[in-house]
Amino acid sequence: MRVNYYEVLGVERTATEDEIRDHFRKLAREHHPDRYRGTDKAEAERKFQVLTEAMNVLTNPQRRKAHDSELSGGAGARAMSDPKELAKVYLSNGVKAFKSGDVPAAIEAFDMAVKHNPDDPRAHHYLALAAAKVPSMLRQAVQAVETAVQKEPYNPLFLKDAGTLCRRVGLFSKAERYFEEALKWDQGNAEIETALAEIRQARAKK
Repeated sequence: MRVNYYEVLGVERTATEDEIRDHFRKLAREHHPDRYRGTDKAEAERKFQVLTEAMNVLTNPQRRKAHDSELSGGAGARAMSDPKELAKVYLSNGVKAFKSGDVPAAIEAFDMAVKHNPDDPRAHHYLALAAAKVPSMLRQAVQAVETAVQKEPYNPLFLKDAGTLCRRVGLFSKAERYFEEALKWDQGNAEIETALAEIRQARAKK
């Protein structure tokens, strides 16, 4: 399912940047979270995030061109009513960006996927992988991968990556535990065995 950002903002595909910004400002005022309370506020926050993402995409020439190309491949669909479906779209976009080397776009997409569906362990895992590419975001990467492990505790890939990231930030005890757990579910994995041996050797020297 694709998100049609032109539909989200209520503009034509020929809209100018000024028209897009004008529509965004109008809708942003209507859906600003500060105007709501309780469950209505949570829904308003989600819609506001979608509106912001739509404006960011359509006012960026390269991202708008890519979005137009996606829409040309099939009819755009409204996904604002279903956060989980929208999360899938963000996750898919994030994977494409990550594979193409566009780390900032990948992080933004994965972050939106997590916000729209916090229960998806894959979204947290991908966010961790992308954030790990940015040195200043290593702590956030660790937090994301640990969330993925909490939601899917028997996934050896998540456990291995949690160990790797914890090791990078100096959390060696945690890293060791994650690697040990990963080996329980992926016995004989040479990469995990090597990483675990290196950590144990380093800790033994201290």
